[in-house]
Amino acid sequence: MDGNAAQLNATPPAALATSGSSKGDVVKQLAALGGGDGSIFSQLLNNPFFTAGFGLAGLGAALRYGSRGAQQIGALVRRRMLVDLEITRHDKSYDWVLNWMTAQYQTRLGTPRAGTMERVIRRFMPGLHHLQIETSTLKSASGTEKTAFSLVPGHGKHILRYRNAFIAVNRERVDRNFDAMGKPFETVRLTTLYSNRHIFEDIVQEAYKMAVQSTEGKTVVFTSQNMSWQASGQPKRRRPFDSVVLEKGLAEGVLSDVHEFLDARTWYLDRGIPYRRGYLLYGPPGTGKTSFVQALAGELDFNIAMLSLSQRGLTDDLLNHLLLNVPPRTIVLLEDADAAFSNRRQTESDGYSGANVTYSGLLNALDGVASAEERVVFMTTNHIDRLDDALIRPGRVDMTVHLDNATEWQMEKLWDRFYTEQDPSGDGKRRFLQRAASAGLPGNVSTAALQGLFLYNKADIEGAIGMVGQLRSAATGKSQVSAAKRDPVTGT
Repeated sequence: MDGNAAQLNATPPAALATSGSSKGDVVKQLAALGGGDGSIFSQLLNNPFFTAGFGLAGLGAALRYGSRGAQQIGALVRRRMLVDLEITRHDKSYDWVLNWMTAQYQTRLGTPRAGTMERVIRRFMPGLHHLQIETSTLKSASGTEKTAFSLVPGHGKHILRYRNAFIAVNRERVDRNFDAMGKPFETVRLTTLYSNRHIFEDIVQEAYKMAVQSTEGKTVVFTSQNMSWQASGQPKRRRPFDSVVLEKGLAEGVLSDVHEFLDARTWYLDRGIPYRRGYLLYGPPGTGKTSFVQALAGELDFNIAMLSLSQRGLTDDLLNHLLLNVPPRTIVLLEDADAAFSNRRQTESDGYSGANVTYSGLLNALDGVASAEERVVFMTTNHIDRLDDALIRPGRVDMTVHLDNATEWQMEKLWDRFYTEQDPSGDGKRRFLQRAASAGLPGNVSTAALQGLFLYNKADIEGAIGMVGQLRSAATGKSQVSAAKRDPVTGT
């Protein structure tokens, strides 16, 4: 009652008097003056400061959840419509894809004629946005060096078109992570429409074919760097198998044995025999041990992984690791097998005592529990007497081949390789062999020395015959060459 009285007292009398309404109308007017239903919610809604703040908060929430929804919708659309392919530097296909991208870019530039739509696409969507230069030095047979420059895709985002499908490429470097070779960790991400996902397989296949074509007809020589095999320089042209002249039937016998081993993989596995084959080539220097392995690799279409057991820093663990990770279709060449033991007994001025490979470490790497299978290993040595019998046994060395100085048969074959065109009648060869026999060259001179003599006298039959005596002097360690004409056979 007191409240109602207060409201009545607060109401101007003139307003009530002039209303001319009944008592019920007055009550309604009083209720309207009290804010309708009189609730707190109604009062808050009538407050302009509250409604402004509530509106801003609602707008912020709507924007926030709307942004999240848009992101989720975008991610859903991306999952449904786009597909990614990520390739890391550690994968073999990394360099293949980069070279493929470079070839695609060069192909586009080398096509001058294009339609209107093609020109528009090239103008507004260039293939590679960031380029990186690679410099390589090539050495010719004459010894001169030529520098070649090539552009490869750099770090950043690129757009390519392959078979009318657009591909977004992002090559990025992951922070400052480096691998064991000191190379930064990188990735290449290819993105395209989900409907075009099958082109990824075609791209990798095409990139692989390009890589194979770049080494077709060549032999890649791997050397050990840190903890892995790395290609040493440019691939070498395959050496013809008959370019290395060994004793009659010797090269063919080794080739036949390797072929038989490669074809007998199932036979080895069915009988639980470790599938590996070891060969030992021994003999005087210059008899063609390393050259024969190179020619054999070319004939088999294999590469070569070359390792010297006297190499500094080579330990038992590293040797075993390298042999366990030999690239496929690769012959392992362990040179100077005796140096791993003889050098260890000597101490140099800097305190280094030779190779760190132990005798037991070499044996375990060749034929141990943790040794690798499916490999062909060739070892060379000039001093077979320094090797232990435990090394030269089946399972470690399955075939021992002696490469001695040139016989008369080898001299004849070498002559034919160099002078067939200049000596069709064979008279020069007959005189050369007679003079070589009278000088006692057969069995006393290496094939490398004979080849050096023939190279020095290219297309000069009489010069080669006339220098037989000097070749004999080189074999006996006596130089009889005049100062006016330097002889590469003797090296003076």
